[in-house]
Amino acid sequence: MPRLRNLLLAAALAATPATGAPAQELLRIGMESGPTSLDPHYASIITNIAYSRHVFQPLVQQDHRQALRPAIASEWRAVDDLTWEFRLDPRARFHDGAPVTAEDVAFTLGRAGDVPNSPSSFRVYTRPIQAVEAVDAQTIRIRTAQPTPLLPNYLSLVMVVSRKHGEGATTADYNSGKAMIGTGPYRHVSWQPGSPLVVERSAGFAGPAPAWSRVEFRPLANAGARTAALNAGDVDLIEIVPPDQYRTFAADARFTVAQSPSNRLLFLTLDSDREDSPHVRARDGGPIANPLRDARVRRALSMAINREALVSRILQGQGLPAGDLGPEGYFGTSPDLKPQPYDLEGARRLLAEAGHPQGFAVQVNGPNDRFVNDEQVVQAIAQMWTRLGLVATVETRPRGVWLSEAAQLRYSVNLAGFSPNPEVLGMLETQIHSWNTTLGLGTANRGRFSNTDIDGLIQKARQTMDNAERERLTQQATRAAIRDQTALIPLYFQVNTWAMRKGVTYEARTDEMTLATSVGLAR
Repeated sequence: MPRLRNLLLAAALAATPATGAPAQELLRIGMESGPTSLDPHYASIITNIAYSRHVFQPLVQQDHRQALRPAIASEWRAVDDLTWEFRLDPRARFHDGAPVTAEDVAFTLGRAGDVPNSPSSFRVYTRPIQAVEAVDAQTIRIRTAQPTPLLPNYLSLVMVVSRKHGEGATTADYNSGKAMIGTGPYRHVSWQPGSPLVVERSAGFAGPAPAWSRVEFRPLANAGARTAALNAGDVDLIEIVPPDQYRTFAADARFTVAQSPSNRLLFLTLDSDREDSPHVRARDGGPIANPLRDARVRRALSMAINREALVSRILQGQGLPAGDLGPEGYFGTSPDLKPQPYDLEGARRLLAEAGHPQGFAVQVNGPNDRFVNDEQVVQAIAQMWTRLGLVATVETRPRGVWLSEAAQLRYSVNLAGFSPNPEVLGMLETQIHSWNTTLGLGTANRGRFSNTDIDGLIQKARQTMDNAERERLTQQATRAAIRDQTALIPLYFQVNTWAMRKGVTYEARTDEMTLATSVGLAR
């Protein structure tokens, strides 16, 4: 896809990494939202993980293109199909000066998937682990119940915490700052929900020193407020720049911009499970057997969405139409899975074939402050389905309410977004596999789609150490889920954007994290 390659090149040319930049005192970042919690294991969502990475570190970390790099572990290898070995960097120290030990790692991996009231558990990443063993002072071996080829990728999302400070600590203890003792480049200073999060550089950090002594992450949920703050000089950098403002900043010599294609897929979840779905009714408002359980109906709804129009009109070019679960070039994507062509007449015929020639009533839900122009996207989809013959209405919620209600399965159709951990298999495990608490799979399957054949392919793929065979199984499962069953409706991949005052640079990331360690100075 030439457009994707060009965006990757542009992002690489625009960015200057923070390492090596002269020290500066204060960096002020305008964020779309603050964390829902400082507990690094409370919620497996990108925003929380991004904040955690300033105070804590994983064993291995993902760079701006999501390739694995050393963090607390300086090297790692698969000893056999059931054993991974990690060598700890002897320089790694917690902020209290204590070295990182195998006990800290074992405690972390036991805690991460077992935090009470977690709305999005890390259990999917830690469940394969059976034991953590110390080989010597700097070497640990992690044994898994079955072959787990993606274990290093999984662990790149799990922040290592101190057993000394974390044992018995609650999420409230992390939120208060009491347990915020990590190994990361910054120390925690202060935070209250809705207020700036403040960190200061840690003098004892083992890695490259960050360029900024103090960082303030200022939550500015409204896109207009973020752009106004940058224009006024109240912040130095903002994320998630509205499309029209991005072009304005790019043309203004006082500012510079950065962008990168994202691995985040925006998609619609569909309640394909319940006989009586909460927001699906007959056209007259009466009860109806849930038509979303029929794969033909789900496919018709997908065919009636004009993805090119969503990207060009609603997102003003800040997106790439999607037909797969990962962007082109991601491990496990299928070259033959192209975006579903817009075909309104074909959708009408398919809907009639499924027994709904007059359509039905449906409410489309989504957030109004989470993704770029998310509310407008939801409204546009409802309008497209109205042309299909449905009575389509819209209801959007602020991020916190939306996350909670989606987790409670209160929606029939919902706009969602997810970034696979960098293989398509990550989408299959969390979004497509049947909801299964025993296996820790289907943890974000809000439509409760379920297909035993597809489940079998996913389970086999996630235990296949051979890369070529794992990719083949991943592709087979994705084709079955998207092409045959329309388990969910892929819409588009986001383009991540940042704008900053002149002299500041940002190393644009595919995972959409905004990290102070990626902010540098122009040379």
